[in-house]
Amino acid sequence: MSQPRAWQRMLSGRRLDLLNPSPLDIEIEDIAHGLAFVARWNGQTHGDYPYSVAEHSILVLEIYKNFYPNAERKWQLAALLHDAPEYVIGDMISPVKSAVGRGYAEMDKRLTEAIHLRFGLPADVPSHVKKKIKRADKASAWLEAVEIAGFSKKEADQLFGTQEFGNSLTHRLRLHAPVESKNLFLKAFSELSESQNNDFS
Repeated sequence: MSQPRAWQRMLSGRRLDLLNPSPLDIEIEDIAHGLAFVARWNGQTHGDYPYSVAEHSILVLEIYKNFYPNAERKWQLAALLHDAPEYVIGDMISPVKSAVGRGYAEMDKRLTEAIHLRFGLPADVPSHVKKKIKRADKASAWLEAVEIAGFSKKEADQLFGTQEFGNSLTHRLRLHAPVESKNLFLKAFSELSESQNNDFS
């Protein structure tokens, strides 16, 4: 009996096996496109456009750089790509992820490892870096919750912890059309990739 199909055809023409992903089948244009069309908060946000995972990823990167201005470029890239697997498996709010169980987490882990290897990062990011990225991720969630998802500051504090943002944070939540979000994500990726390549030259 043949196995059910587990691959996803990308617009680049790649076929990505979701159960056993290969770095060779991953393209940044596919990631940017997919993330720009995946809505955060299940689409329950104010504005003319859904707030996309691509926009969230850019915000996490900016907050990460704000919190850790001396962070290595490769870890800034890891921050930008922290939700990259969602370009094929979608975004789930945390309560649903918990209810779904280990299957989603394991698929996310395999995809993350393949994405990291594709773009010159270690498959498994060091735990101290993960904690820093998670801190920026929580800060981003707090800001999104209060500004566009209808939460009060008290509710956001209870869910994501009290947050303080430095004066150097320039990114503010302005929702973009998906194509614009895609281009902004690709621009951020390109800048980090060029800087990282220069570090090794």
